[in-house]
This record gives sequence, structure tokens and C-alpha cells, in this order.
Amino acid sequence: MSTENEGHENDAVPSVPSVPTAPPVPAAAPEGSPQGNRPAPEVPPAAPTDAPTAEVPAATYQEGAGAFSQHEQPYAPPAPEQPPAASAAWPPPPPAVPSYADGGSPPAWGAPAHAAEPQPPRKRRAGGLVAAVAVAALVAGGVGGALGYWAADSNDSDSSGSTTISASDSPREFKRAAGTVAGVAANALPSVVTIDAQSGDGEGGTGTGFVYDKEGHILTNNHVVASAADSGQLTATFSNGKKYDAEVVGRAQGYDVAVLKLKSAPDGLTPLALGNSDKVAVGDSTIAIGAPFGLSNTVTTGIISAKDRPVASGDGSSNTNSYMSALQTDASINPGNSGGPLLDAGGAVIGINSAIQSTSGSGAGQSQAGSIGLGFAIPINQAKNVAEQLIKTGQPVYPVIGATVTMEEKTGGAVISDEGAGGTPAVTPDGPAAEAGLKAGDVITKFNDTVVDSGPTLIGEIWTHKPGDKVTLTYERDGKTATAELTLGERKGDS
Repeated sequence: MSTENEGHENDAVPSVPSVPTAPPVPAAAPEGSPQGNRPAPEVPPAAPTDAPTAEVPAATYQEGAGAFSQHEQPYAPPAPEQPPAASAAWPPPPPAVPSYADGGSPPAWGAPAHAAEPQPPRKRRAGGLVAAVAVAALVAGGVGGALGYWAADSNDSDSSGSTTISASDSPREFKRAAGTVAGVAANALPSVVTIDAQSGDGEGGTGTGFVYDKEGHILTNNHVVASAADSGQLTATFSNGKKYDAEVVGRAQGYDVAVLKLKSAPDGLTPLALGNSDKVAVGDSTIAIGAPFGLSNTVTTGIISAKDRPVASGDGSSNTNSYMSALQTDASINPGNSGGPLLDAGGAVIGINSAIQSTSGSGAGQSQAGSIGLGFAIPINQAKNVAEQLIKTGQPVYPVIGATVTMEEKTGGAVISDEGAGGTPAVTPDGPAAEAGLKAGDVITKFNDTVVDSGPTLIGEIWTHKPGDKVTLTYERDGKTATAELTLGERKGDS
């Protein structure tokens, strides 16, 4: 990967001679006018014949382009004040000799000023950004010129002295505070790994994960490792370049969470601290770390743009979707960031980067399109519950209400289907929904206090809880609204 810098021509600026401390004072003009009583024509004051001149570029603004171009235009210092034309003869007498502190003679003066000959404007530069760069360059050049002249003048007597200064090279000066992005990144990067997943037929991809505990468990997305979970090869590479083989401990397709374990875990692993995603607020700062398009150890920043965002995402290789009530962030997230940590300003993990909204697709999910500022992360509180279950049993456990709902969007709620998968009843007999009195055709509009607008939204909300939690559902039947309280059941494994 390479970058190019656009060059710009520089206009040479001749040096300006030094100016005496006091300007010449013109002698008094004789009274009267050779014109009699007729008003004298207005004559512009002219510079003294001995006035110094120096050509400098004048910056002009070109309307529409938002850029500055330069014209070569002579510049003359202001002429001494002349008496009114009606009471002075023209041309005026030569100026009187000024008095100097040292009693010396005044310096020699240059040629008189001449009329400006404007040059054709240069090509327009593109865009306001170039204009800003041009202005900055002009200002910096002016300051540099002034300082350079002062330095040259003040060091004439000692040409061996140096006018340069150096920044301190003390290690303390380069230490970044823990609360800065640089400090958070420096602390977190050694615990983030780039995962390479190669299937048995040689296909695969790159994702991200992070150290979950000191035993060598790595937390990531299911879709990152799915291609190599059954027959393939998994490796995890740390930021220092060390690579380790890994194996799948367990994965949950519905949650899009997987846990790996390093086969020969090194000593001294440092797990990333886990935050509390329930306490996150919209506007909080975020830091995402991952390997977008294979570029390992990439750090981007943003904020929490929204909470409890219903997202249904897929890995593009199967018909199995995952559902989440996600944290939305505008931190730049791209393919390869999946499975990486989303950190808060203190460096604690608040989510697992999992999906992006893409303009090239119809929904959220991994795509080769780049970030458009709509990234989604699994809240870490949910991911932690899933990870603990996978480490303990190797399979996920899902909370359920015991009813099948349609996956259509914009239905005004989660509609309970007429029948379940394979012709089974839509409402499971003796399940939580059946015991609460729900029936096929009912439209669930709220889950606790959260508005439900579709089936995916309902599932995402259910999966933020655990089996055994008590919840309240608001639903509509035949135009009437009712509520039902129920205790969530459980389903083990993916099906």
C-alpha cells in the first residue's frame, strides 16, 4: 500500500532590505497654486524617489474554487503624507534629511515604485481543503522567513552558534497517559489476536479475537471460525508476531459467539478487562481493535451511536442467522474486525464487533464493502454469559418463550406463526407462552418496556436474558391489548 502527496509549485520571494527606524519627513511646500483659483486636479500621492520596493506574491481568492492562487505584484511602502493639492506645488521638493541617533547618513534608497502588472491567475486548486493547506503554507512561510532573518541578523557576530532546538528524548516525555487512546491501545494490543481460519479445502478468512482468561481461551465470533470448526486449521497471531495453533471449545450460531483455546498457551497471558455493557450510554467514546481486510492491530475510534439496536446478521455461507440487541458505533469497522473488542474510554471491553451495515447489501452483515459508520457489537454482558456456558459444557443455552414468530420486518410487532417448523405447533404445548395464554396470530408489541416491531427484535431482546428470568409481554389480539407474565424456558444447542 502506498500513498502519494500532491506537489505544489513554490513562488520565490526576494529578500526585503532593512528599513530605517524613522521615515523621511517632507519639507514644507510653498503656498499658492500655479492654477489660480481653479481647483487643482487630484493627483495620487507618489512614493519618494528614494522609497524602497520589494516584490512579494499577493494572495487572491478565486470564487467557486475555494482555493488561493498567487499573483506577482510589486509592493511599495506608504509614501510620506503630502500637503493638499490646492496648496502645494507639484512635484514636491525632496524630503529633508532625517535625524539618526548615531549621527550617520541615511541608507541608500532603491528605485521608485512602479505600477503593478497583474499576472494571469494560476490554475484553481481543487476543494476547500487545498485552500486551507495553501493558507497554512503561506502563514508558516511568513513566520519562517521572519524568524530566519532575525536569526541570521543576530548571529552575524557568531557564525558558529546553532539556532536549532530538539524535543526531549526522555522516555518520560513519550509515555502516554492511561486515559488517552494511545494509552488504551498500548495496553490492549498485546491481548488482541488475529485469527486465521482455513477450512479443509483451503478456503478461509481472517478475523479477530482477544484473550478471555489466563488459561488461554480466546473470545471471538462464530462466523470467524465456522469454516474451520469441523475440519480445518486455526491459528492466533499476537501483536508481537508470535503465532499459536488453536482449537474450538464451543460456538453458538444464534449468538454469533465462539470460544477458542490456544493449544500451547504461553505464560503471562493478560486477559482484557470486561466492562458492563448495561451501563453504556449513547455518546460514550469507543475504541475498536481488529484486522480490517487483514491489516492486523488496527485501532479506530468513535462513539456509541445507539443501544439495543435489533440486528439479524449472517456469515454469508449458510442460512443460519444470529440475532442481537446490539451496541451501535460509528468507529470504523470492516471485514476482519469481526470478533475484536469494542473498548470504552478506560480500556474495558463493552462489546464484540460483529456486523456492519453495508450499502451493497440488503441488511447488516459482513460484506466486502467498507465501513459507512454503522457498526454493531454484541454487548459483552451477553457474550460473557455465552462464553461461560461454552467453556463449561461446549454448547450454548438459549432462553425461549416457547412460540414461533415470523421473521418479517415492519409488521408492527412479532406475529406468532400459524405453525412451527416442520408442521409443529407454533405455541409449544406446556411451554411458557402456552401457560401465559398466548395463541397463534397474537402480535407481541412489547418485551418488558422495550417496543417490539418485528420477530428479529423480539428474539434479540429474549437472548439478552437467561433461562428462568421472569418477563412481561404486551400483545394484541382481535384489536385488544393485553399483557402476560411468563418465565423464560431454555433450549440447549443450535438447531
